[in-house]
Amino acid sequence: MSAPSRTSVGVTGLATYVPAGRLSAADLATATGLPEWVVRDKLGIEERVLPGPDDHPVAMGVTAGERALADAGVRPEDVDVVISMTEEYKEYPVWTAGIKLAYDVGARNAYAYDVGQKCGTAVLALKQAKDLLLADESVNVVLVAGGYRNSDLIDLTDPDVRFMYNLGAGAGAAVVQHGAGHRLLGSSIITDGSFSLDVLVPVGGTKAPLTPANVSDYRLRVPDPAGMKERLEHASLANFVRVVREALERSGAEPADLAYLAMLHVKRSAHDYLLRELGLAPEQSTYLSRYGHLGQVDQILSLELARASGRLRPGDLAVAVAAGVGYVWNAVALRWSEEGAA
Repeated sequence: MSAPSRTSVGVTGLATYVPAGRLSAADLATATGLPEWVVRDKLGIEERVLPGPDDHPVAMGVTAGERALADAGVRPEDVDVVISMTEEYKEYPVWTAGIKLAYDVGARNAYAYDVGQKCGTAVLALKQAKDLLLADESVNVVLVAGGYRNSDLIDLTDPDVRFMYNLGAGAGAAVVQHGAGHRLLGSSIITDGSFSLDVLVPVGGTKAPLTPANVSDYRLRVPDPAGMKERLEHASLANFVRVVREALERSGAEPADLAYLAMLHVKRSAHDYLLRELGLAPEQSTYLSRYGHLGQVDQILSLELARASGRLRPGDLAVAVAAGVGYVWNAVALRWSEEGAA
C-alpha cells in the first residue's frame, strides 16, 4: 500500500451535533414582538435550534468530533493536532477549550489549541489545518472541532440585535488528512477593524468587570445600530462575493465552475442576492431556515446536509463561506470526492 500524497490535503470526515430543541417562528414572534411573517419571510426563520441544559459548547464539540472521527475511520489516538473552533462563550471563561476537547475525544497523543474568528472560525481552522499538514512533516491527522451557544447572549426584547435573533447552538467537526477525502483548495480572508466595536458584550472584560449590578448587561449589544447598518450593508455583500471569487481563483477555477455554496444563515434577501451574484440556482446551496445561525458550525452543517441530500457529487467544486462580527469574511474551496485521492 503506497503512502498518501503529502502534496494534497483533504477532509476525510465531517459531522455535526445539533440539539433537538427548537424555537418556532411563532414563539420567536411572541418573544420579540415582531409579526410572524417578518420572522419567516424577512429573517428567514421557520424555527431555530434551542440548546438543552447539557448542550454546552465543548461538550457538543466532543460529540461532533467523535462522529467526524468515525466518519473518517480514524482512531482518536492517531490524531496529531486538535484545532478548537469552539466559540469564546463556553463552559468557563479564560479556559482553553481545545485541550479539554482533545482529552475527551481520546486524542491523547495530540496537542491542541484554540482559534477564534467568531463565525468565520471553521473556515479559518480548515485553512490552518491544511497549512499545518503541508508545513510540518510530523503531522498526519488534524481534528477541527468545536461548539457554539451564543443564543444565550441574545436579548429578544432588544431590537438593535434583531439581525442576531437567528442565533442558535450546535457543534461541528472535520478530520483533515494528507492525500484523501475532499481536497482543500484555495482560500480568502478579509478582516476590517473599523467594525470591531459594533457588536460586543459591554461588561465582563477588563474595561467593565462583571459585578452584581451589571450582570444583566452580559448580552451581545450593538452600540450604534444605525451607523453600523449604513457602513456594513454595502461592504458586507461585496466582501462575501469577493472572498468566494478569490477562493475560486486561488483554486484555479472560475465562478462558473462552482457547484455548491455552503454558507451561513443570513436573512433571505441576502442569501438570494449572493446566489444571484455568483450565478447559482437555489438548489446549489441549502438555506438553513430550520436551524437558524449556529455560528461557525453553519458551513459544516451545510456540507453535511448537501452530502445527505445528494446535492454534492464526486468531482463537484464547493466553497464554504462565512462572516463574523469584528468583522471578517472568509471562504475556502473544496473538491468533493467520495473515496478518491485528494
